[in-house]
Parts: sequence; structure tokens; C-alpha cells
Amino acid sequence: MVDTIRYGLVGTGMMGVEHIRNILIQPGATITAIADPVEASLGWARTALGDKANAVASYDSVADLVKGGLVDAVVVASPNYTHRAVLEPLLESNLAILCEKPLCTTVEDARWVVNQVKGRAAPFWTGMEYRYMPPAAAFIEQVHGGRIGKLQMLLIREHRFPFLVKVGDWNRFSVNTGGTMVEKCCHFFDLMRLIVQAEPVRVYCSGAIDVNHLDERYDGRRPDIIDNSFTTVDFSNGVRAMLDLCMFADGVEHQEEMSATGDKARLDVLIPPGDLVYSPRVGFGNQKAVERSHVPVDPAAMQAGSHYGATYYQHQAFARAVRGEAMVEVTALDGLCAVGIGQAAEISAREKRVVELAELGF
Repeated sequence: MVDTIRYGLVGTGMMGVEHIRNILIQPGATITAIADPVEASLGWARTALGDKANAVASYDSVADLVKGGLVDAVVVASPNYTHRAVLEPLLESNLAILCEKPLCTTVEDARWVVNQVKGRAAPFWTGMEYRYMPPAAAFIEQVHGGRIGKLQMLLIREHRFPFLVKVGDWNRFSVNTGGTMVEKCCHFFDLMRLIVQAEPVRVYCSGAIDVNHLDERYDGRRPDIIDNSFTTVDFSNGVRAMLDLCMFADGVEHQEEMSATGDKARLDVLIPPGDLVYSPRVGFGNQKAVERSHVPVDPAAMQAGSHYGATYYQHQAFARAVRGEAMVEVTALDGLCAVGIGQAAEISAREKRVVELAELGF
């Protein structure tokens, strides 16, 4: 147990900087080291650190950060395709690790991480921060608490802006990201497993690249990342879940929506504004009995990140695990399963067929 957790950041691009802003407002936390091979990215981190930047060591490799001996915990926010290589020296250390989603870009590499973590004393946490959006957490708690009766159907919708520009445009190609259904949608597949409380059996995804990036070329190559899709997942307990994704819907009111329908009621969550809408069954022709409530979010958490406060609350939970006060809540196995559903969806969209999870060893 440590009083003040010393954090290192590996990867100081957009998401790394969000982690920096959130760690800085956590009690009992300090940032002592950053690592990134790109000087511009290190500069973004120093700007986020402000007057604390001079006291933070900078490295151009994760191996040097580990050798520096200045940290207790490391946040991995480097590009998806680097995760396995970044994790290799980290997993040989006794440092606590929070690895951003997706855990890896392939099932094979994610399974390797799961095997390496077995028996390891220090916490390993997969960064599925969407679990920690306060409205989403309240939604999940009510579904698990039986408010809608027995869950039968789950719908998740994300309608949003296209992928942002990243260093070296690495996120324009599936070979680097695992594909949109892994890179973006692993969050939602993780939520499906968490909410449904069962394992996926089969996946069908209809998706394509129809609007975004069509006129972009990188060394003569056109981006190949899906920009819209419908994905249906059948779970072992009979629940069906669906993800509706659109990456060219910048102007919508609610970026994320979730609807859980049981045999007694339906519950929706809208993000933003962070509202829950409860709709009990009333019978045909009877007056509706809809109830609306709002889930507040700490203003400091909202200001520190772009995930509706989720990164802030995730760091609180991670810190409890680092201090030995609580168990890891999002394991490497959770990360593997989310990658597995995403990879199955990518195969399904490409080959236009149902994919059984057993094909991928699940």
C-alpha cells in the first residue's frame, strides 16, 4: 500500500493527455514520468502538466521508464498496435498497469496478455472507462437490481463524429487499430457482457465504409475502417444485444443511448444529458407511466476529459486496486472478451456471415 501513487504515462497523445488531466485531480496521486517516442506528443503532455512538468522525467521508450524506477503504476495510452510490445517490459516488472482499450488488436495478442497476467501480484486493469460514466453506471445498477424484470433485449447506440486525426494517422487502417469494431466498439461489447452477465455465442455484423475518409490517401492507400454498422450479439443466456454505430452523425443530441428491455419495463439512458428514462409496461390503451431522472457528474470530472466523467471515476477505482483496498474491476480477461466480439464482428462484416465465437477459441 502506498500513500501517494506515482504514475507513469506511456503514450502522451490525446488519450494520454486526458489521463494526465484526470490523475492531476485525484487525491494521493502524482505524475513522475512520461514516455513517448514522438517529441510533439511529449510536448502536449508537458503543457497538460503545467508548472509540474519540470519535475516529471521524460523518456522515449517504455523500457527506459521502467528502468528509471520512479513510478508505482503505469497507464498505457499508446497506439493500439503497440500495446503488446509496450506491455512486454511492463509485465516483467512489479508495477500496477492500466492499459487503454482495446487491450490488443488481435485475439491472439490479447490472449497472450491474459496468460502473462496470471499469478501476477500487481494489478492489471483494462481501460474500459465507459463503465464509469455515472449515468451508465446507474443504468447498469438498476438493470442488475431487477427494475425492468428479467432482461431480454439490450440496445446500444453510438452516433457521433468521425475518428479524429492521430499522430501518423495510425487510426485510419484496421491493421493498426484492429478495425472499428475492435478499436471503437470494444467499449460497447464490454458493456454488453457486463449488463447481460453472460458470454457471447454468435455475432452478426453488417457494416461498411460509406461516408468518411473516402477521399483520403496515405501512401496511395485508402482508409479501410468501418464508419457505420449494425451488430447483433446472441448471448448464452438467451439475451440478444444490438449495437447501432454511425460515425458521421456529428449533430445528434445524444451521442450514446442504451435501452434495456425486460419482461416488466424498459430503461433508457441518454448521454448527454445523463438522463434515465423508465417506462413500465402498462397494457394496451392505458396511460403511460414514464419516469425521468438525472444522474449528476462531478464538474471537475467533466472538465478533465471527453468521456462524460468516466476517466475520472475509473481512476478512482484503479487507485483503490493499486492501494489494495479493492479488487480489479476490469480484468485482462474482460479486455480479451471485448476484443473477441469485436474481431468476430469485423470478420462478419467482411465475409457477410454469422460468426460463432467458438471459431475464435471462446
